[in-house]
Amino acid sequence: MTSVHTSKRPAASATVRTRPATVRTRPTGYAVVRRPRASFLVHRRAAAVAGVLAVLLFAAVVANLTLGESTVPPVEVVKVMLGQPSPDELVVGTLRMPRMVVGLMVGAALGVAGALIQTVARNPLASPDIIGVTHGAAAATVGAMTFGLTSYAVLPYVSVAGGLAAAALVYVFAWRGGLHATRFVLIGIGVAVALRSVTQLFLTKGDYLVAQQAKVWMTGSLNGRGWDQAAPLGWALLALLPFVLWAARAQREVGLDDDTATALGVRLGRSRLVLVGTGVMLAALATGAAGPVDFVALLAPQVARRLTRTAQIPLLSSALLGAFIVTLGDLLARKLFSPTELPVGVLTAAIGAPYLIFLIIRSRTGAKA
Repeated sequence: MTSVHTSKRPAASATVRTRPATVRTRPTGYAVVRRPRASFLVHRRAAAVAGVLAVLLFAAVVANLTLGESTVPPVEVVKVMLGQPSPDELVVGTLRMPRMVVGLMVGAALGVAGALIQTVARNPLASPDIIGVTHGAAAATVGAMTFGLTSYAVLPYVSVAGGLAAAALVYVFAWRGGLHATRFVLIGIGVAVALRSVTQLFLTKGDYLVAQQAKVWMTGSLNGRGWDQAAPLGWALLALLPFVLWAARAQREVGLDDDTATALGVRLGRSRLVLVGTGVMLAALATGAAGPVDFVALLAPQVARRLTRTAQIPLLSSALLGAFIVTLGDLLARKLFSPTELPVGVLTAAIGAPYLIFLIIRSRTGAKA
């Protein structure tokens, strides 16, 4: 009698080892930055564009501080910027630096404001100067100047109040159980036209000298800006910084279509209201500091988006590009027709108006296609 032993262990040759499928969780074009307590994704192209814009902005800042009625060597400009003693400290640090700092903050604020409002409206034409926010600030400021309130310490608060009132008016009229992009833009344009008429009415009713002062302010100018305008603006923008950081994350949720965002539990109404409110505050503060510097809020976000090729409008690149446009525009406004100095708003309008026509023609071509 023979016994047959059978092994329960399968033969080695029959063993099939399978590796778990690799799941790619990192989107294409992004890099992971890991820190001890947190990790986050960085869009490679957006980071590279922001780096190039920062370099260009630094060059524009140095050129702005170097060139003027008297030319200061760039080495001395850098010394003053670093706080080192320099024989040109009075010219650079006292006369030119405050104006340049105000221009930087105004441009950055307008760039971010345009990005936030265009994100909510989903329309590249929806910038604060198109939908009436800056016109509301201008109407309130010119009205206050007409009635004798000409203090630069108070006028920025009047501008903020006027911008907020205009934005609230547009938001209320455009809301019909939701915020439709086309309706939001068209009502904003209508409100802007109405507020422009109110501004002209204030100009005709005011004193001649006050009217001339208001007209210069309405062109968007950095002439005569000092640390007394730069400091309040800087503190106000710093107070809005947490909202801007939150908006950078909320942009992705608001960028989804309504059904998908609702299914994911996103409170679209609240997010859109905070984004629009933050954008309006930024635009109104910039208008109060330098007047309506047109087309920066329209131009900077769209150019930044085309350069970075991201799904959402990049806030950092929009801020850098807005600051670069205003800084370079102020330099050209001072030097192109020297000794006559043009307001910076004239230069930005000359650049932005053709771009607005390009956007309108492109949108019509896209609609026909």
